[in-house]
Amino acid sequence: MRTVSFSTEAQNIEAFLKNHPNLLSHIGIIMDGNGRWAKKRGLPRIAGHNAGIEAVRRVVEACAEIGIKILSLFTFSRENWQRPPGEVSALMRLLLTTINREINELIEKNVKIQCIGNLSDLPENIRISLNNAVDRTSKNKGLILNLAISYGSRSEITGAIIKIAKEVQKGQIKPEEINERLVNKFLQTSNLPDPDLIIRTSGEFRVSNFLLWQIAYSEIYVTDVLWPDFGREELVHAIHNYLSRERRFGMVTEQLNTSPAL
Repeated sequence: MRTVSFSTEAQNIEAFLKNHPNLLSHIGIIMDGNGRWAKKRGLPRIAGHNAGIEAVRRVVEACAEIGIKILSLFTFSRENWQRPPGEVSALMRLLLTTINREINELIEKNVKIQCIGNLSDLPENIRISLNNAVDRTSKNKGLILNLAISYGSRSEITGAIIKIAKEVQKGQIKPEEINERLVNKFLQTSNLPDPDLIIRTSGEFRVSNFLLWQIAYSEIYVTDVLWPDFGREELVHAIHNYLSRERRFGMVTEQLNTSPAL
């Protein structure tokens, strides 16, 4: 059992990251286990999703406190539309309620919201609320909360290819000019650096079509903790684990400029 309080660990990490700002700026989380959490307690699945919202609140607050610049949350995948209609409807209502309930607090905490995904799939009232949240937080300078909603990475990459092909057809881009940097410009995350760390809850060892292009060199941390039980201490533990690793990007240790460990 860890005996150091969250606030002490968080302060240590915050101080460390201020001195080494390039080590960890973007965390992505695949939030999994809401249904299993509810089933364990004999509750309907939507109860797990409600509890998952509380975990989101805890993690957003912790990331803001620690000084993480970007938090990308896999909120609702394109594949999730295949779930039972009743669950999908309940999830949409929960998303709408959460946006409207949390927006003022997010503004106060200087959080900037942005969204990626096929938002045209969403009901109109939810699109309006999301666009309103993005507009109202657009000038905030703190944590960027990047919500992946009706998102699938293969769809995103396919869309980028189509856009590039159209530019080639129009003569705006030459085929020989296509490279990784150009592809990045056509992705929905073009304004963000790639994630440094991907966290997956509930013990599943897969990335589930989340940011496939962007996580080519991300470190991956898997925990058995179900998402509704995930909180500040588990986040800090994941960050400590990440900071203990050596990211080589295809090179060897001797080629790297190593930084002191936390």
